[in-house]
Amino acid sequence: MTVTFHGVRGSTPCHGHETHHYGGNTSCVSVRTANDVPIVFDLGTGVRYFGKQCNGTTPLRIVCLLTHLHYDHTLGLPFFEPLLRSETTLEIYAPKQPDGRTIRELFREKIKPPMFPVPLEQFAARIEFHEIGDDDFTIGNYSVRSRFVPHIGPTLGFRLGYDGASVTYLSDHQQPVGDTFSIGDGARELCEDVDLLIHDSQFTDEEFAMKQSWGHSTYAYARWVAETCRAKQLALFHHDPSRTDEMLTELTDQIACSTKVGVFAAREGQSVLVGA
Repeated sequence: MTVTFHGVRGSTPCHGHETHHYGGNTSCVSVRTANDVPIVFDLGTGVRYFGKQCNGTTPLRIVCLLTHLHYDHTLGLPFFEPLLRSETTLEIYAPKQPDGRTIRELFREKIKPPMFPVPLEQFAARIEFHEIGDDDFTIGNYSVRSRFVPHIGPTLGFRLGYDGASVTYLSDHQQPVGDTFSIGDGARELCEDVDLLIHDSQFTDEEFAMKQSWGHSTYAYARWVAETCRAKQLALFHHDPSRTDEMLTELTDQIACSTKVGVFAAREGQSVLVGA
């Protein structure tokens, strides 16, 4: 599997010379294999750049595994160029909502005037929605495991398997409050012995002390999850929009030097080969 990062920030897009190296688009990661449908995790502003890579491919089928409905994970959808073509099919797997509203209804509320000039139903592409929870299913030759994880609002983490290789995507994961680290059963199922763990690492320890209920994790907790679950490689992800390139590199080096797990900070345009 080729895993490519198109957006690595959390909360809001950011731009400037101080964020140029790691990038300023919000969460979007694609997974490609030689013969199967492309998979994309989340629809943040980074999906716009993934869409440009799909130009010229017709007919085009893409599957999105959407963690949750916050703006930083969905803002890129109406700017995804393949939606302008009738030959495109986009399938979105997203978490069931406790109030009974469907995912289609919620996206129709988001993408319509006056908040956006074009209603969702006017896009030429076919958009299909699937509501999931704690499930195990297949997409082509991929095995998919989805589990609810702690965040603010219904949120899923995903584990994707293909030909013996595995990737786990935990972009937004609430770290337990207190002095002792722990991990829920669902998140543990996603992370154990995974080849590549993409994990929320938005806060430093000092920041977390002031933002404990904001739904995110620290660098230290991401490292602990990777070590505890025996992940082979850890991608630090969902970078805080105020984090400069220099700060990110320094924090990543500190984590990498303190563990035997392979650690890197996810960067826009970066591709990682997972598996043989």
